[in-house]
Amino acid sequence: MPANLLLIPVSIGENEVKSSSPEVVAVTRRLLYYVVENARTARRVLRALHPNLILESVQFLEIDKHDGVDRKMLQQWFKAGYEVGLMSEAGCPAVADPGAEVVRIAHEMGAFVKPLVGASSILLALMASGLGGQNFAFWGYLPIKEPARSGRIKALEQLSRKEGQTQIFIETPYRNDALFADLLKHCAPSTLVCVASGLTTEEEWVKTKSVADWKKVETVLGKMPCVFVMLA
Repeated sequence: MPANLLLIPVSIGENEVKSSSPEVVAVTRRLLYYVVENARTARRVLRALHPNLILESVQFLEIDKHDGVDRKMLQQWFKAGYEVGLMSEAGCPAVADPGAEVVRIAHEMGAFVKPLVGASSILLALMASGLGGQNFAFWGYLPIKEPARSGRIKALEQLSRKEGQTQIFIETPYRNDALFADLLKHCAPSTLVCVASGLTTEEEWVKTKSVADWKKVETVLGKMPCVFVMLA
């Protein structure tokens, strides 16, 4: 029997019961093998979805931040024909997430790869921004230090203006306000910037304004996870 790799989205706002699809609920009820970014998070998700699940019977293979996944162990699971779940910390696996290596190994081993439906903060932010969804690029994290940071912002703004391309990026929550300030400092007054904060949580809000209009109001983003969307 061929192995399966099931890509399991995790709620962005830590509300698994409300936001998980029926398919995700059904799959996580039966799976015994998981590749995860963090085993503690994975256990929390499974407890929320299935309070009576015996977690001692479930095996977790963590993805090391430096060395990646244990390739030999994963290959053994696929050779044995196991159903394996790939679970992100939040959102969709392998999108702004280290799971892509796991998916490549699955393809190399001839496993059946099935993505399950779930929330992606990147697409949710793009949907709600009102900016162009026909031509867009996701850049992950921008550089932290200067002059690389301002140079990258200006380059992405120029690319957006030239190609009509919406630019999307994220930041570590405690650096949200610093990035937002840099966007307002280095972008043209007419450039549109969307901030999507706390998506799928009770504190969720999404606002799109020109840089000039953003400068008219005091905005503190704090440490809530944010996605930034820009169109020049």
